[in-house]
Amino acid sequence: MITGKNYIGFSLSGKGTKTYKTLDPKTNQENPTFFIEANSEEIDKALQMATAAFPVYSNMPGTKRAQFLNAIADEILDLGDELIQTYMSESGLSEGRAKGERGRTIGQLRMFASLIETDHWRHPIIDKAIPDRAPIPKPDLRQLLIALGPVVVFGASNFPLAYSTAGGDTASALAAGCPVIVKSHPMHAGTGELVASAIIKAAKDTGMPEGVFSNLNSAGIEVGQQLVKHPRVKAVGFTGSIRGGRALYDIAAKREEPIPVFAEMGSINPVIITSKALKNRATAIATTYSKSINLGTGQFCTNPGLILAIESPALTSFINDLGEKTTAIASQSMLHPNIHKAFENKGTEVIAQEGTTLVARYKAEIPNNHARATVVTVSGTAFLNNSNLHQEVFGPFSMVVKCSDEAQLLDVISNLEGQLTGTIIAEEEDYKSLQPLIEKLQNRVGRIIINGVPTGVEVCDAMTHGGPYPASTDSRFTAVGSQAIKRWVRPFSYQDFPEELLPGILK
Repeated sequence: MITGKNYIGFSLSGKGTKTYKTLDPKTNQENPTFFIEANSEEIDKALQMATAAFPVYSNMPGTKRAQFLNAIADEILDLGDELIQTYMSESGLSEGRAKGERGRTIGQLRMFASLIETDHWRHPIIDKAIPDRAPIPKPDLRQLLIALGPVVVFGASNFPLAYSTAGGDTASALAAGCPVIVKSHPMHAGTGELVASAIIKAAKDTGMPEGVFSNLNSAGIEVGQQLVKHPRVKAVGFTGSIRGGRALYDIAAKREEPIPVFAEMGSINPVIITSKALKNRATAIATTYSKSINLGTGQFCTNPGLILAIESPALTSFINDLGEKTTAIASQSMLHPNIHKAFENKGTEVIAQEGTTLVARYKAEIPNNHARATVVTVSGTAFLNNSNLHQEVFGPFSMVVKCSDEAQLLDVISNLEGQLTGTIIAEEEDYKSLQPLIEKLQNRVGRIIINGVPTGVEVCDAMTHGGPYPASTDSRFTAVGSQAIKRWVRPFSYQDFPEELLPGILK
């Protein structure tokens, strides 16, 4: 049952005076529940409880925390159809997407549970003493990773489950031993409250300390700002816009005790198609990429927003085919009227730039908040001379850049901002000449795909979902996969400790 209240530890609380509702983007009508925004007293209480819970929770055996994560997964499943229907009514996304994202959320929780069953993820290092080393004896040093402390997680608009209340940031922080305070996304506050109730029930059933998790409602930016400024917060996880992520990053840097903000932000995910690939399979590539551009109404952080190739008759034919195929796919609802409006405005702004040619735009009548998929093209020279063309248009929008030659193509890549992904579509006979391209891309992206699509992020040990700024605020870390746990820990060394005082894995 959705109450509209905040979870402060194990208790529901609604002391604030500001309220808001979520909206069904398909009907353009508000959903019935009023949500109560957390006030300063509730924020302070949530952080006090998290701080008190931290030493207890972080020192629990990994097997105990793993039980908690698995119990969360079980409780989310037990929410059944209520969760699916709420998700759909707040996002405009389909039942299939809802169930798929629920599966990914549960899979992430179980992956981290499996990871922390042993302490090997903490990378224990034992450097034994050499007391008779000359000229200076070597001390006994032993190192492992320890949890940072209470973590604030901001729910993402485009993934109401997998990047939100119990998503990858929360799952990895809880696995590391950090209590979590979620700032629920206002577009899917009902979905967030249901998932929060599952986390709270799991915490109670597995004997977790109260304060290990809280869920705070907020329609504006004030609650988020207060959380990042709060002296008890030790790290932040965020998925969203460059503007929002950078604002939080700046707040955290100005604190008396600066803290890390792990923000995954904008990306246009360049795709490079070789001339041989265009000659041999342009139609197949256009078919594949028209679907990728439209997947999830283009509201994925890995949406292919930029396609690069060397100018040729084959490229001209491909561009026209891609435009036709992309705009032949039925229009879909975007997540919210505000997101739809931003997509329309940004797309219009890009189309109006000098040198930009509109290839195709969805023409049929569309219901409220549905997107008009769009393909545009521009020369390599125009792209290099206009940074406005480098910005993300969040939605089903892709730009094809016609480069004059390979040197200009490499120049375009060098002048891109940091990206989550880069893709190369090539034939086997191209492989021997791809190394310069790979090296250029490697300096701009966190992951390179060969002969695939960037949409779809596998949750596994080897995944990197991050990249040079502004794709993320720290390219050394990933937001997806088991290595995401490293964001919430720091290395700690014990020097000349008696055996009985050492953690078990360092003995």
